[in-house]
Amino acid sequence: SLITPQRFYTHGQNSRGDRHVYASRTRFIPAMLLQFFEQTSWPKVEATTTGRSASQIRIDVAAKMRGMWK
Repeated sequence: SLITPQRFYTHGQNSRGDRHVYASRTRFIPAMLLQFFEQTSWPKVEATTTGRSASQIRIDVAAKMRGMWK
């Protein structure tokens, strides 16, 4: 079993730098070998039963923007 973190936090970044970086697959497992590995994510994503299309989903963008400035 090989576990890769989604992201990890860094130290020593400048004030405009990101506080974390996203992890990628190791360079020692090339794409041609991926067929020999089981790929999964955690936690498991549940399938939705409602079947909404992207045009039916409502997002309150104004509220999200206000939340960014708190």
